[in-house]
Amino acid sequence: MKKHHQDIRDLIYVHLNQTDQYVLSYGIEFEEFAAAFSGTLNHLLLLKHRFDDADFNMHTLLEYCPEDRIAQLAEEDVYGYGNFCWIDFSEEDVLNELTGQEMAELLYLGHHKQHLKLPFYNKLGNRFVYLATDDGWFNKTYYRSFKDFFTLLSEVISSKLSELKPEKSVLGLRKKRAYPPVNKEILLSLTPFIKEGICFSFRAADVQRTRIEIPIWVMGDYADMDDMYAAYQDISLEPCHAKLIFDKKTKEWKLNVF
Repeated sequence: MKKHHQDIRDLIYVHLNQTDQYVLSYGIEFEEFAAAFSGTLNHLLLLKHRFDDADFNMHTLLEYCPEDRIAQLAEEDVYGYGNFCWIDFSEEDVLNELTGQEMAELLYLGHHKQHLKLPFYNKLGNRFVYLATDDGWFNKTYYRSFKDFFTLLSEVISSKLSELKPEKSVLGLRKKRAYPPVNKEILLSLTPFIKEGICFSFRAADVQRTRIEIPIWVMGDYADMDDMYAAYQDISLEPCHAKLIFDKKTKEWKLNVF
């Protein structure tokens, strides 16, 4: 039942696991992730990938993407890689300090998309571990700080709105409109719901003259995104649990919870 990756773009599902410091998501792609952290992402040690322009590290026998090539990687058809997994690191020298045990843990992460121990290494100074199957369809991302997750979510919601709802200009041409990122306080207030698993639906967004309303449903915990998608199709026929609202006049976001 897998959707083509174009269909991923009008739905975001996120489920936050606070204990193990990761978020499961559907609908957020690496291109969007890289854009949200543009200029602040370090080099990426590639655990699973098909990127042709990577460098090779002799100690780990793994390839890596230097930070100055991340934009190039983000332009690739990462969805088409199948598995795409990486962990960021500060500088190449630190790779040469990894022990056999640490390398084994990293290989296990890339292979099973599970951790043996929480995957934050002081040597690497990593902020993230990014584990995707069909990028954007199933992503499991570990965050050293959940502040980064809320930054990502606030940026991605505004960019998806720009992509999906082009408005007609006076000449009838469709033009993209830029929306400000969602205030992180609003998204933080959704944390109890995000811990249960929630869905933002852009396809069901109600675009009015003065405002845009994005419905939110509390979905529950899904690791299988086929099941999540089927559940979304059922739950989307019911009233939503909250609405994220953009006021076109004040250019501000607000949240209504029902």
